[in-house]
Amino acid sequence: MRRVLVPGSFDPVTKGHLDIAERAARLADEVIFAIAVNPAKRGLFTTDERLAMLREATADMPNVRVDSFEGLTVDYCKANGVTAVVKGIRVASDFDYELQMAQMNLGLAGVETLFMTTNPLYSFIASSLVKEVAKWGGDVSAYVPDVVARRLAEKLA
Repeated sequence: MRRVLVPGSFDPVTKGHLDIAERAARLADEVIFAIAVNPAKRGLFTTDERLAMLREATADMPNVRVDSFEGLTVDYCKANGVTAVVKGIRVASDFDYELQMAQMNLGLAGVETLFMTTNPLYSFIASSLVKEVAKWGGDVSAYVPDVVARRLAEKLA
């Protein structure tokens, strides 16, 4: 079974994230969409809220599973039979950062990283930008799944 991991903070999940998961799901038997929990960071949404939004947003993707983890990505991969990490690349600076992570993951545990270029429709979307626009009352519904748009409106009301 080809099982891949799409890790991230997903605070909140965007249509760009979902595009990467959908495309990865066509290439692998199972995709794990996992929130990498960093206790030192405080997000807008709790881990449980992000898990719920991810589950709702991926409900129509039968081979996508949602999870969360703390610690090293490679440890999660080893414990869950994940053979590769899938990372979306929007701009060149994403690649510069992700290449270092990929090389470290390969060296630590032999976990491969697959870089997937972002669909141009979503290349400018970032969770931080979505939160900033929503905070100031902007309409972000074109950039996030419906569940996220609703939850942002509730959280920031």
